[in-house]
Amino acid sequence: MAVRAVRGAVQLERDEAGHMEEQVGALLTAVLERNDLATDDLISIWFTATPDLHSDFPAAAARKLGIVDVPLICAQELDIEGALPRVVRILAHIESDRPRADIAHVYLGAAAALRKDIAQ
Repeated sequence: MAVRAVRGAVQLERDEAGHMEEQVGALLTAVLERNDLATDDLISIWFTATPDLHSDFPAAAARKLGIVDVPLICAQELDIEGALPRVVRILAHIESDRPRADIAHVYLGAAAALRKDIAQ
């Protein structure tokens, strides 16, 4: 089984813990479903959040989804002028037999503008 990486992002409408949990949960669910993955296929997940998000750790949403035995880490994105605000990004390392070209990267809502080349 190969190790692959899958990317994703979502833009939040507001900096509120419940909203972050809902949106990050939807992002993680979409990544798992679109790549036909189970939680056992996850190796680790990196979460980043833009500097304007303070209400909660994005990784908390993963724990609430039942992703409890996978290493997770959160970090802050660079504060770049003109960057899309209120964005949570993920980089998940997975075990998958899919070729790299068949991995579905997931950019939800307005975050699709971040990677028009790979957004599904």
